[in-house]
Amino acid sequence: MPGAMRWGRRALGFSFFAQGVAFALLVTRIPAIQDQYGISDGLLPVFLAAVPILAGVSSVCTEQLVKRVRPSRVLRWAQPVVLLALLGVGAGDTVVEVAVALGAFGLAVGALDASMNMLGVSLQRAYGRSIMLGFHASYSLGGIVGASLAWAGAHWDLSLFVSYLPVAVVLLPLCLVASRWYVDARAGAAAEIDADQAAGGVMFKMLLPLCLVMAFAYIGDSTVSNWSAKYLQDVLGSSEQLSTVPYNVYMVMTLVGRAVGDVGVRRFGAVAVVRLGTVIAAAGFGVVAVAPGPWVGMLGFMLLGLGLCVIVPQTFAAAGRLFPGASDAAIARLNIFNYVGFLVGSPLVGALGDAWSYRGAMLVPMALVLVTLVYAPSFGKGGDRYGGGHERPRAVDVGPGGSGV
Repeated sequence: MPGAMRWGRRALGFSFFAQGVAFALLVTRIPAIQDQYGISDGLLPVFLAAVPILAGVSSVCTEQLVKRVRPSRVLRWAQPVVLLALLGVGAGDTVVEVAVALGAFGLAVGALDASMNMLGVSLQRAYGRSIMLGFHASYSLGGIVGASLAWAGAHWDLSLFVSYLPVAVVLLPLCLVASRWYVDARAGAAAEIDADQAAGGVMFKMLLPLCLVMAFAYIGDSTVSNWSAKYLQDVLGSSEQLSTVPYNVYMVMTLVGRAVGDVGVRRFGAVAVVRLGTVIAAAGFGVVAVAPGPWVGMLGFMLLGLGLCVIVPQTFAAAGRLFPGASDAAIARLNIFNYVGFLVGSPLVGALGDAWSYRGAMLVPMALVLVTLVYAPSFGKGGDRYGGGHERPRAVDVGPGGSGV
């Protein structure tokens, strides 16, 4: 049903967009959350670490859940919980209340991330061409919108609840309406074989290169999100106002790279695109490390956005190709390493910066990202080329009655 797939693709793209808005609104207002609840500097890392840890646990649980419930249904109800939990973060008065809200956010976001990418991979397989980068471009656009709304809330000194309420009121019903068009593609004949491999531990061994790539990519991403402002101001001597720009520039470049990345995958294949993205990202870290001033540093963060943006979507897509009949399980396991990278990246760079130098610290995520070149052939297993004579002429039949990926 090509029409059902088109609507499913649009609905899923909106889901990625809404998740980008919600996540950006949370992470960019962390100082305001700390002030509202009186969370000490010593206790703050505990709260920040709890969210990705709970998300990882939820991703593991989602692997089991989708054996009984279609991923579309998991996504349909996880996304409203994320938005309501975000609103709860802004509505409370005590530390206990914010702890409960952040816990709910973490658990819901793990299920949301896993199920979104499950549906994205299944739709890509049904389309017979690369579309995963487009979904993640929607996420980047949502992140830009969310960060801009957060800036507006901080600029006009709005309370967190007032900042978050319009977003929840607008996005929650739209997400529920869009969920009517989510599409679960039918699993192929390889499902039984892949399920046996998963049960025997073969899946993890085959996924390990992709898991490492995912973790290293998110170490790079968390380095930018957590340290770009401090680096520009403290190391490169920028003004406080200018120090807020690198992350926005980074997000804009991820949007640009993802918007055109699917065309590159169709034309040249996933392996070539991932290799190019890796080299550009490593060059970005190198430029940041040796930058003589803030504007050259800004160029480095632009390169980082352009390079890193293609790696994560293609890692999910590669897992789907590697286990076409059990991609739900593969993606749920792979998604855990998203949170591993997020947990490791920020403290790693901070510790190295304090013990050594922040310029030197930038070379560590650069080296980790370059490991992707070693594992790049893993992105080609299962047939990585979609265009240039490799694209299927029509999509396979999918529909809401499908039994999952």
